Amino acid sequence: MIATITTMEGVGNLPNKGGNIMGLERDVLLKRLLTIVLSISMIALGFIALRFGGALSQEGNPLPILISISKLEFTGSDYEQFSESDQEIRYVSENNGGSRYDIVKGFMKDRGWNFKEQMGSGLLFEKDKQTTIVETRQFSKYYFLWDFPIEEVS
Repeated sequence: MIATITTMEGVGNLPNKGGNIMGLERDVLLKRLLTIVLSISMIALGFIALRFGGALSQEGNPLPILISISKLEFTGSDYEQFSESDQEIRYVSENNGGSRYDIVKGFMKDRGWNFKEQMGSGLLFEKDKQTTIVETRQFSKYYFLWDFPIEEVS
C-alpha cells in the first residue's frame, strides 16, 4: 500500500515536472542560440582583426572606413567615399596590385582632369592650367585610401 501511494504521488507530480522539463529544454535552446551568436560574432571580430591588423588605428576612427569597405565588397563599386571635410573628400578602393591607381585616374578623367605624373604616393593631375595632387596611402594589404582638395573636384 505504501508503494502504491508513492507511485501515485509520483504520477500526480508528472504533469508539473513535464512543464518544468519543457521550460528547461527552452532554456537550453536559448543558451545554445546565445552561444552560437556569440561564437559567430567573435569569429567575425577575429576576421576583421586579422584582415586589417594595425591599419585599424592608423586613421583614427576606423568605423567609417570599414563601413565603406563593406559597401565596396557588397556593391562591387570601384570606390566608396568615407569622409568629407571643408578641404578634402576621402575615398577607399580595393588594392588591385600595379593597376590600383587606374581607379583614381579614371575618376579624375571623368571630371576633366588629365593625369600628368606620379610623385611618390601622390598623383599629379592638370586641368585648364590648374594642378592638383591626389594623395594616396595604403590602408591594408587589400585596400588603399585616396583624397584630394574639395575645390578641385567640383
